[in-house]
Amino acid sequence: MKAGIFDPYLDTIGGGERYALTVAEALLKKGWRVDLFWPDKEIKEKLIQNFALEIERVNFVSYSPWKRNLLNRWNFEWEYDLLFYLSDGSVPMMLGRRNLLHFQVPFKNLRPTIKNKIKLETIDKIICNSLFTKQVIDGRLKVNSTVIYPPVDVGSIKPGKKEDVILSVGRFSQLLQGKRQDVLVRTFKEMVDRGGLEGWKLILAGGSEIGGREFLGKIRKMAEDYPIEIVENPNFARLVRLYRKARIFWTASGYGIDEEKEPEKVEHFGITTVEAMAAGCIPIVMRKGGQKEIVQDGENGFLWETVEELIEKTKRVVSGETLARNLSVKASLRSQDFSKEEFYEQIYNSQHNPCKDYVENFKKNLGCFTCGFDR
Repeated sequence: MKAGIFDPYLDTIGGGERYALTVAEALLKKGWRVDLFWPDKEIKEKLIQNFALEIERVNFVSYSPWKRNLLNRWNFEWEYDLLFYLSDGSVPMMLGRRNLLHFQVPFKNLRPTIKNKIKLETIDKIICNSLFTKQVIDGRLKVNSTVIYPPVDVGSIKPGKKEDVILSVGRFSQLLQGKRQDVLVRTFKEMVDRGGLEGWKLILAGGSEIGGREFLGKIRKMAEDYPIEIVENPNFARLVRLYRKARIFWTASGYGIDEEKEPEKVEHFGITTVEAMAAGCIPIVMRKGGQKEIVQDGENGFLWETVEELIEKTKRVVSGETLARNLSVKASLRSQDFSKEEFYEQIYNSQHNPCKDYVENFKKNLGCFTCGFDR
């Protein structure tokens, strides 16, 4: 069996890339041949190091569906028993024998146009990474997508000897979805100045390759003279060590954003939140986007919207030993619901269904296709 995977943002090393590559790992474990459509095979070692996935047997094929005419695409893609595409915000024409389209972002600009309706006829299943994303995608495209939560390698992340550390993990970037480390630094400094955080440390970890250098410089400047550590571009093994020792996990992604007006700017799921919870970190995260599907407020962590709420809930954890212990245990248990093994099974089920026959429909519409349909 032969599968092809296309992720237009492979070099950003983000959550969508982990999702797509774990699909590759799942199929490889079943004996599939897996081709990754990307021109530079030198990126493989970087992907393996950052994601700790067993994808050594992935083949790199220099192919872009956006640079081929429809006939060439048909000849190339029909050789694949399964295609898995990560959407860039558009609906692609997919011409494999079975086709899965994944939305990692709740794109609000999608419309059920005639072009998109024709393209959707070539897609067997649309997969979203959360109910939050599904709600937006279904509403925009008038479809009924399937939710398969992102895979988290919770089995390799165990609680360690805890220290008085608050950890935040996320790219240092102000692109589509800013992680708002500036809000966290200001909040931590305010808490230190007020008193009550003696001996505590804030650690900010994340990548800076994509549009993050200037913002990271700003964060470094803000953090001066406070117990704040910045860990730039850590690999997965380093992240696991940080998770193991941190007591609290903070996020501020989506702060100040109206999630109904700008859904793409809040956390669509929250892989790092689940990773932290697996290590027994107590999550105190934004009450927006997919985070609400992971954390039950007061049960296995806390949700917040205002800075004062973040401060108040953090203080409760810092000063309440029994509360902190209970939340930590329940957070770790909750993380198991998002394991890679659960993800594998859902991916297997998604591609085992019989391929629907859309060939005749494709041929019928072939005469009306123009170059505008190449995506």
